[in-house]
Amino acid sequence: MRTTFFLLLMALCSSSVWAADKIVPPNIRTGLWEITETHAMTGMPPMPAIPPEALARMTPEQRAQMEAHMKDSFGGGPKTTTRKDCITKEKLEKNAAFEENRNECTRTVLSSSSTMTEMKIHCTGKEMSSDGTVKYEALTPESVKGTVRMVMTGHDRTMHMDMDFTSKYLGPVCGDVK
Repeated sequence: MRTTFFLLLMALCSSSVWAADKIVPPNIRTGLWEITETHAMTGMPPMPAIPPEALARMTPEQRAQMEAHMKDSFGGGPKTTTRKDCITKEKLEKNAAFEENRNECTRTVLSSSSTMTEMKIHCTGKEMSSDGTVKYEALTPESVKGTVRMVMTGHDRTMHMDMDFTSKYLGPVCGDVK
């Protein structure tokens, strides 16, 4: 169950909610971008317990590493991640900048211009669904910021995810980044 929540969180945090609606492409440069996302969740189930027999087989170092990983992955408080994305002319024309393909999500565009887009989103998965809003603003051709506010339901739980992101242009060459 935690894996499902974590995967949904990562998919939503990757600004993967742009789909087939007509959105005016943002007025930004093509090339390599760095995206920094800060996200917080409330309503997560308690951290899973590590079975005592598994703990007994671990060295003290392994146990400390496992507990630190579990706390970092599933603990409370905001988390910040940074990734790179290659924004191409084709991605901008297909309204696919900063996205990963998410066929299970639909959206309703509330407003869209070359500098600002706001939309409602609904995602349906096997184990949970989510509803929320996405808003992003092209501050300059080399700087984008935005927010994602989602409510996720499933497994008799309601969770809230708030994510803020900033994106900055790094240069015209993407290298190995796709």
